[in-house]
Amino acid sequence: MRYSQDHKAQTHQRIIKEASERFRRDGIGATGLQPLMKALGLTHGGFYSHFKSKDELVEKALQAAGDQVDGLCAEIFAQERPLDVFIDTYLSEWHQTSPHEGCPLLTMSSELGMRGQPSPTTDVVLNARLEQIENTLEGDDAADRSIVIMSTLIGALLLSRSVENPELAQRILDVTREHLKQTQD
Repeated sequence: MRYSQDHKAQTHQRIIKEASERFRRDGIGATGLQPLMKALGLTHGGFYSHFKSKDELVEKALQAAGDQVDGLCAEIFAQERPLDVFIDTYLSEWHQTSPHEGCPLLTMSSELGMRGQPSPTTDVVLNARLEQIENTLEGDDAADRSIVIMSTLIGALLLSRSVENPELAQRILDVTREHLKQTQD
């Protein structure tokens, strides 16, 4: 039975969405194509009618994750005291416990960097956040400070997700949040 082009496009987007969530939650290497396709009720062989390779899917999934985060960040940076709101959101319990919905820079870009396969989409996602942060800062060193802030946020969230002790995980978030907000005043 042949499917319509619309059906194929919808299936393509379902695969990207599911992969985006799984890559952020479980990592790229730990996400196999067969379980991914099975979770969507599709066959492993059907994957190749949508993508040339897993690498192509990784890039599209990273783009989708970036687009999702762009929407949230546009709302955040339109608020009063946007940097404080961004820091609070980035270092929130929700973000710590919802990697499948959060910033793709933590899981996906770190894994791509370790594999020696940097992604141009990582640059796009990172530069969008850096620009938004920089626009909230004053001074000639705003661009440099935006890099420090974003790097600190990513590092703190990554550490909080990786420790076993929940009190320590929360302390990492709290101390980092307060320090970053104090240095902005």
